[in-house]
Amino acid sequence: MLLDSNVLIYASKAKDLEDKAAKLVKQTDACVSAITCVEVLGYHSFKGTEKTDLETMLEYMTIFLVSEQVIESAISLRQQKSMSLGDSIIAATALVHGKVLYTRNTDDFKWIAGLQLVNPFVDYTA
Repeated sequence: MLLDSNVLIYASKAKDLEDKAAKLVKQTDACVSAITCVEVLGYHSFKGTEKTDLETMLEYMTIFLVSEQVIESAISLRQQKSMSLGDSIIAATALVHGKVLYTRNTDDFKWIAGLQLVNPFVDYTA
């Protein structure tokens, strides 16, 4: 499973609905794109232990680097439809590595052929 940035952010806050996100992060097959690291750790207004908590979560995950194949796939996605650079790289990473993308923002990705999506806050029982 490839976790979108929003899942990690909710996991770092781990309250009520977000507890599902915290459980996902602990899965042995949880992984992220390198761009997710930039998105979540590059935030400028962390409070308390939020940044340290995120760094700890990431230590236990496989982090997929942005390969040439991911770049080519991201370019193709952006040529098909307007989307953010981060979303295109995350989607391309999931496609290239054959991972299901876990995200709260399924609407941003549902148009992508071959991309399997799970909204862990609706579709997943941890």
